[in-house]
Amino acid sequence: MKNLGLLEILLFFCLFLSSTRIVSVSCLNSDGLTLLSLLKQLDKVPKEVTSTWKTNASEEATPCKWFGITCDDGSKKVTSLNFTRSGVSGQLGPEIGNLKSLEILDLSTNSLSGPIPSSLGNCTNLLYLDLSENEFTGKIPDTLGNLKNVEDLYLYENYLTGELPESLFRIPGLQTLHVEYNNLTGPIPQSIGSAKEILDLRLFENQFSGTIPESIGNCSNLQLLYLHKNELSGSLPESFNLLKNLTDLFVGNNSLTGPIRLGSTNCKNLLTLDLSYNGFQGGVPPELGNCSNLEDLVIVSGNLSGTVPSSLGMLKKLKTINLSENRLSGSIPPELGNCSSLNLLKLNNNQLEGVIPSALGKLKKLESLELFENRFTGEIPVEIWKIHSLAQLLVYQNNLTGELPVEMTELKNLKIVTLFSNSFSGVIPHGLGVNSSLEELDFISNRFTGGIPPNLCHGKKLQVLNLGSNRFNGEVPTSIGNCKTIRRFILRENNFSGLLPEFSSQDHSLSFLDFNSNNFEGQIPRSLGSLRNLSSINLSRNKLKGQIPPQLGDLKPLGYLNLSHNLLEGSLPSQLSHCLSLERFDVGFNSLNGSVPSNFSTWKGLATLVLTENRFSGGIPPFLAELVKLSDLRIARNAFGGEIPSSLGSLQNLIYGLDVSGNGLTGEIPVKLRNLVRLTRLNISNNNLTGSLSVLEDLTSLLHADVSNNHFTGPIPEKLKDQLISDPASFSGNPNLCIPHSFPVSNNSRSEFDYCDDLSKTRKSGLSAWKIVLIAVFASLFIVVLILGLVFICLRRGRGRERPEMKDASYVFTEEGPSLLLNKVLAATDNLNEKYIIGKGAHGIVYRASMGSGEVYAVKRLVFASHIRANQSMMREIETIGKVRHRNLIKLEGFWLRKDDGLMLYRYMPKGSLYDVLHGVSSKEIELDWSARFNVALGVAHGLAYLHYDCHPPIVHRDIKPENILMDSDLEPHIGDFGLARLLDDSTVSTATVTGTTGYIAPDNAFKTVRGRESDVYSYGVVLMELVTRKRAVDKSFPENTDIVSWVRSVLSSNDVDDMVTTIVDPILVDELLDSSLREQVIEVTELALTCTEQDPAKRPTMREVVKLLCDAKGLVRSSDNSVRSTSLV
Repeated sequence: MKNLGLLEILLFFCLFLSSTRIVSVSCLNSDGLTLLSLLKQLDKVPKEVTSTWKTNASEEATPCKWFGITCDDGSKKVTSLNFTRSGVSGQLGPEIGNLKSLEILDLSTNSLSGPIPSSLGNCTNLLYLDLSENEFTGKIPDTLGNLKNVEDLYLYENYLTGELPESLFRIPGLQTLHVEYNNLTGPIPQSIGSAKEILDLRLFENQFSGTIPESIGNCSNLQLLYLHKNELSGSLPESFNLLKNLTDLFVGNNSLTGPIRLGSTNCKNLLTLDLSYNGFQGGVPPELGNCSNLEDLVIVSGNLSGTVPSSLGMLKKLKTINLSENRLSGSIPPELGNCSSLNLLKLNNNQLEGVIPSALGKLKKLESLELFENRFTGEIPVEIWKIHSLAQLLVYQNNLTGELPVEMTELKNLKIVTLFSNSFSGVIPHGLGVNSSLEELDFISNRFTGGIPPNLCHGKKLQVLNLGSNRFNGEVPTSIGNCKTIRRFILRENNFSGLLPEFSSQDHSLSFLDFNSNNFEGQIPRSLGSLRNLSSINLSRNKLKGQIPPQLGDLKPLGYLNLSHNLLEGSLPSQLSHCLSLERFDVGFNSLNGSVPSNFSTWKGLATLVLTENRFSGGIPPFLAELVKLSDLRIARNAFGGEIPSSLGSLQNLIYGLDVSGNGLTGEIPVKLRNLVRLTRLNISNNNLTGSLSVLEDLTSLLHADVSNNHFTGPIPEKLKDQLISDPASFSGNPNLCIPHSFPVSNNSRSEFDYCDDLSKTRKSGLSAWKIVLIAVFASLFIVVLILGLVFICLRRGRGRERPEMKDASYVFTEEGPSLLLNKVLAATDNLNEKYIIGKGAHGIVYRASMGSGEVYAVKRLVFASHIRANQSMMREIETIGKVRHRNLIKLEGFWLRKDDGLMLYRYMPKGSLYDVLHGVSSKEIELDWSARFNVALGVAHGLAYLHYDCHPPIVHRDIKPENILMDSDLEPHIGDFGLARLLDDSTVSTATVTGTTGYIAPDNAFKTVRGRESDVYSYGVVLMELVTRKRAVDKSFPENTDIVSWVRSVLSSNDVDDMVTTIVDPILVDELLDSSLREQVIEVTELALTCTEQDPAKRPTMREVVKLLCDAKGLVRSSDNSVRSTSLV
């Protein structure tokens, strides 16, 4: 009766509105009114909604014809609300629970935010609920367990947190549950076993922890189970073997241990099994042979040991076997040849040995065979070369032998063959390439003989041809020079002869050319100058004649040019000065003459200059002092003549060598050479130099000096006394040199040099030499003791002022937060007094605030009135970093926001930013060894990987640089400054201006602001380079229009790892790199930096792959074969 009275009132009100011609709402039924109420809470709706979700008195009283609405024909109640991909934003109001007849609710792929209303649990008739791909936050309401009729529940790709409600698994008819790509935590509920009807369960890409419940075995209908990329631990439950309907099982990227107990007779329906990136004990269970329908077996980096079970050969439908990066041993079971459907066999990076079984030749559908980095011996069976579907064969770094059969020439699908670092011999079949479109051939470091087949580029797709370190001979076919697609061409260390090939056309792709150590004759072809992508040329150790072609000056990207050990003559072409990217120039051991062109002063980035053993004259060029990046200068055995220019003393980066020997030089050693305090090796022998060697006493880094065969006089410097014992010949030929009495010398040294006369005879003071020495020693000791005392006092006072470590902050404020925050900040900073300022940014000022009890914060103040983007920047930072938690992300402790300004609280980072640590005024006071730098690299990678893949939607930072990486007291990095960050599905960000910082912006995104994860990867690669080199991204020392990426690439194009260590790496690290394992780790990180900064975004790794590579590099023990590494350096 009460409901009837309400209806009468409503009808009367509708008649009243109609009679007065005032229309505010029609005579809608209750569902219509509910929908209008929901509409008010939406910020953005499509035109279809705004045009239909309204009514007047002349229309019917139901919403059944509205956009996205379906009603029951009889009751006119709403049964379906479908807004999928409609561009809707705002919040889902609690009124949704009033739609009691609702059976289908699909709001997927929109921008809805806020919590999922608990009232949704009142829609007990729901069969289908899809809220996926939105921005919902908070916990999943436990009331959703009241939806007893729901069959399909989709909540994936949101920002949901908290634990997964146990009530969901008690919904009797639940068949599908997708909650992937959220931030859910806690254990997988034990109640999972109650979901008897569930078919499809996807919990991946969250932070679930604990063990997988054994009760999951009760889900007897389960077909698809995705648990990968969580934090699960413990063993795989044996109850998995009860899931006889299971087709797909993914549990990779967790922390699972124990044995793999899978493969019961119930696994007949299993199609895909992926257990990668865990820490299992034991090996591959032989029982997997029972899974007769298995198509994909993937256990990469699963800590597997033991052998590959022969029972896998029973799996006739298997398409993929990937057991790479484990510790498997033994041989490949020939039974694998029975896997007649196999497309991919990856057993690389294990400890497998023995011969490759010929039975693999039965795999007629095999496309890729990857067995590299194992211990295989013997030959590749000819049967494998008869698999017509074969596209890739990667068997490098084994102990394989034998010859390549002619059968390989018939493989029409063959694209990539990498055989390097084996012992293959014989010739490459003449017809190779005729029937296939080869892309990469890498045969470096084998024993091949014969010539290069003429048709390798017949398919016009060949990009890499690496034949170095073999025994090839003959001439290079003309067809190879005409191959426009080739990028890397390495023939070094062979017996090739004849003329160098002509390279036609300017659109040639060649960037790396290494023909060193052969028998090439004739002249250097001028056509090399037309290869506009060429960045590295090594033609050293051949029999090349004639002059250096001036056309080489047209190679703008050229960073490495080595023409040494040839028969070249004439002068150096001045056009080479146009090669502004040049890092290493070596023309030593030729017959070149004339003076060095003065316009070579344009080589501002040159690090190594070698002119040794030529006929250059005209004095040592004064412009060398302008090449401030020089670290190695070798101009020995020429005819320069004259004196050593004092200006060479300004070459502060000269570290690895200064060799001016054999040049007929005269005069004394310039006093300014004492400024070369980083120089380690000096050779000034075989000249006509005079005077004393006292200047050498100030060269504090000097390890060896050869001053032989000159006319030096006076005492040999104290610094060189050990060298006098070990290498007395480096002082010979100077009859007027003498030995101080304090020197402990051998008989060999003593026989050539006399002790110096008593200095009392030459000094008016009358003090003997030993008295002078004693006075100097005691004076020095006194000064040292005084300094140590002062330092000790300062340290004691400093410790007295240190505060205890700050506790976790307890405030987490929201918009229009409590004034307590403001009061504390104002009190701690004397009302934001300037004396507390520790930094200034684009949108605000940062203060240091000590709030008592040892709590120290950094307070960012943003003034919106004076910075039009500051408000947007602050809100974006709150919306991103305020929602995430990770040890390598700066934590937002709280904020206070009003109309004109706002404050944001972060933990204070006592070491400042990574920029301060690397490049700041006090950077030298912070010990930054390689271990600390590697930890920074790994920490930043973890933080970015979290932003990119563990936040939903993913977050792109867009301004990764050292200034935005903050360092705590333990030098642990924390990514900060999210003012430019955006969510990957945010379509509202303006693209009118450039975002990011010069030097860190990827080339493909230099004029965009809406950028994907790849742009962060590029910026991260730049940071890696700064960690290795300790140079800024855009350094004043670089040539014009050169940044650190192009500089590093230019240096590494030399394909010489030693050059990298001596030219690129921060000199502070050089001593550490005597440890070969650390050296290999530095090289690995440098290679990773190059990959991250690839021009093509598609070639850059993901941040998850970066983390994996760095983790592998922690214990990396790699071969030091430079020829192997060269394939990935550029």
